[in-house]
Amino acid sequence: MSFKQQLQGSQQRCEEALNTALKQLNISDEYLADAMAYSLFNGGKRVRPFLVQATAQALGINDARVDIAMAAIEMVHSYSLVHDDLPAMDDDDLRRGQPTCHIKFNEATAILAGDALLTGAFEILADMPADFSIKQRLQLIRLLSQGSGASGMVAGQAIDLASVGKEVGKEIDLAHLERMHGYKTGALIRISVLMGAHCGEPDAETLKHLTTYANAIGLAFQVQDDILDIESDTATLGKQQGADLALNKPTYPALLGLTGAKEKAQQLHQQALLALEELSGDTSALAQLADYIITRDH
Repeated sequence: MSFKQQLQGSQQRCEEALNTALKQLNISDEYLADAMAYSLFNGGKRVRPFLVQATAQALGINDARVDIAMAAIEMVHSYSLVHDDLPAMDDDDLRRGQPTCHIKFNEATAILAGDALLTGAFEILADMPADFSIKQRLQLIRLLSQGSGASGMVAGQAIDLASVGKEVGKEIDLAHLERMHGYKTGALIRISVLMGAHCGEPDAETLKHLTTYANAIGLAFQVQDDILDIESDTATLGKQQGADLALNKPTYPALLGLTGAKEKAQQLHQQALLALEELSGDTSALAQLADYIITRDH
C-alpha cells in the first residue's frame, strides 16, 4: 500500500471516529452543531490522527482506543484553527479553500464551536469503553491537556502574537523561533505520537525515541509551512498566500533565508529518521510521514 493510500485510509477512519464523537456529544443546538461539523469536515490532511494511528500500529496496537484518540486530537486541532482564524488572532477569511468558521457563521458562534470541540475531546476520552483502564484514560487526558494548554499550543500562540513586528535577527533569533514553534505547532504533533504510544504500555526507551522523532517532525512541519507561505499560491494552500509576510510574522525563511530554511527542514527530517532506527516494530508509516511533511505543497 502506498503512503497516499495509507493516508487516505487513515483520513476515512478518522472521519468515521469524528462522526461517532459528534453523536456521542449529543449537541443541543443545531446551529452550533453545524459550525462544529463545518470546522471538522472541511478537508484537513489529518496528519495528527495519522500519527496516533501509525505510532499505535508500530507498537502492535489497533483497537477502539486508537479511534477515540484520533478523534480527540483532531477535535483539539480543529478548535485551534477556528480560534487562530478569528479577527483577534490572525483574522483569516480562508481555511482549506473555504470560508473560515467565523465568516461562514459568525464570530460568536465560531468561538463557541471552538470551545465545544476542545471540551468535547476530553469528554470522549473520559467516556472510553469500560475495558480501557482509568489509568490509561487519565494518561491520554493528561497528554492532551499538556499539548493543548498553557504548557503547549496555547503558550506557543501567545509567544507568536507577542513576536509580531519584532525585528528578526535581533529581537527574534533561532532559539526564540524554535521555542515558539516547539509549543505552537510541535506540541500537538508530539502529543499525537505519545497518545498513539499510550494506547498501549510503552517503555521509557521507546518514549524517548518517539519524542525525538516527534519533536523533529513538529519543527519540520512549521519550517515547511513557512516555506510554502513564500513559494506556493493561495489556491494550492487553501489559505491566503503571503499572510505571514503581510503580518510581519517571524518565520524561518525570514531568519535563515529560503535556502537556509530548506536546509533546516532536511536536517530535521534526518533527525526524525535516525530516531526511528532506534525503535523495533514497523515504523515505515512514521518514516513516510516524515518524508511527506517536508515535500507537501499545502
